Amino acid sequence: MTAYHWLLLFHLLGAFCFVAGAVVAGTLQLAAIRRERPSEVALLLRLTRAGVALVGIGSLATLGFGIALAEHLGYGLRPTWIQAAIGLWVASMALGGAGGRTARHARHLAERLAGEDDEPSEELRALVSHRPSLWASYASSVLILAVIVLMVWRPA
Repeated sequence: MTAYHWLLLFHLLGAFCFVAGAVVAGTLQLAAIRRERPSEVALLLRLTRAGVALVGIGSLATLGFGIALAEHLGYGLRPTWIQAAIGLWVASMALGGAGGRTARHARHLAERLAGEDDEPSEELRALVSHRPSLWASYASSVLILAVIVLMVWRPA
């Protein structure tokens, strides 16, 4: 295998981890919205950490190997589609981080409530289903999809 193949392989593996992690974290967060007991919410939100870790590893691998691949192919960072993909990547990470911040606070509250009486809480319900955070996460997912479209389509 050539250097091109190795760079492409790790770039694609990073992209798969990035998307898979976002899907795992998003699915578990949506499942937590449907739960009443703080112990169940805490468990689901604790599991999202695995998805978030995959997003972190995948996003760094995608960016690093993507830039190395672009340099190897002689594109550099000059083409507009590469600049747009990097900009969308940055925006996706920022929105995903903003959306996940509320879920982290909800996890801490759910763990505390689970240790006390494990009774449903309106405060926890409001945190888990916080609309602006959910919209930020949804927007992050749309931006990830846009990056994938740019990578596959590669407009001139």
